[in-house]
Amino acid sequence: MDLTSITPDAAGLRALAHPARLKILGHLRADGPATATSLAARMGLTSGATSYHLRTLAKHGFVVDDAERGNGRERWWAAAHQSTRSGPGDYRAPDERDALEGFLQAVAIVHTERLQRFVEERSSLPREWVDATTVSDWGLRLTPSRARELKEALMAVVDGWVEDPEGAHDDSGDASLFEVAIHAFPRPRAEQP
Repeated sequence: MDLTSITPDAAGLRALAHPARLKILGHLRADGPATATSLAARMGLTSGATSYHLRTLAKHGFVVDDAERGNGRERWWAAAHQSTRSGPGDYRAPDERDALEGFLQAVAIVHTERLQRFVEERSSLPREWVDATTVSDWGLRLTPSRARELKEALMAVVDGWVEDPEGAHDDSGDASLFEVAIHAFPRPRAEQP
């Protein structure tokens, strides 16, 4: 996998603005290459629908054929990049902003579903993992420039964090994929006094 990020154009954002495609891409990034059939089984989709979503993702450069796997009967897919990102100067044209809004709606759905699944499974986790988790929020009164500084500082911490080597062991057990999601935004107007 190319250990870089991709900043998609408006057409790419529209392709990602489907929760199933975001989930498929997330599975490939986290779990490695897979076939449409294996992804469909994990996600509760048909193989045909999953194949369609994979072809759409490939058309926009998010996934590629895994040349090391597969044969004439099986097609293996791999993520082309480690992450999808955008900067403050991206997506200024009206069609780009519309595409970004659709993408962000899909991201919100996927993040909410994943958080809900964690909350449902939390009580069955080993104590060490429960102690390593948090569902927290803070309300800070900040100017836009200070808010941007905070966002960038948080992202720098996560970007600079070194992962445990694959299969690493410590006193509490095996290393696991640990989800970190940062949601930083001004309080919605409807909730402000």
